[in-house]
Amino acid sequence: MNKAELIEEVQRELGADCSKAHAERVVNAVLAGIGKGLQDDRIVQLVGFGTLEVKDRAAREGRNPRTKEPILIPAQRSVRFKAGARLKEQVGTPADAGS
Repeated sequence: MNKAELIEEVQRELGADCSKAHAERVVNAVLAGIGKGLQDDRIVQLVGFGTLEVKDRAAREGRNPRTKEPILIPAQRSVRFKAGARLKEQVGTPADAGS
């Protein structure tokens, strides 16, 4: 699902009186709120859906796969997502799990 498909799904969930433009504003507002929460608090918890958390990664040495020369990978921040119980249940397990 991409952002346009998400907007269509939100519009469908909100009902006939919701325009596509309004659904797009809703999606953009939620995404902006998540971004602000990560920026300010470094963590956003959506009960049942999951937790997004800013993680600091230390600088480390890596290797250029083509030349095998060592390179310095700078310290950086990344966002980690941990799915909540309801989301895990919704996604389920793959059909071939356990074989």
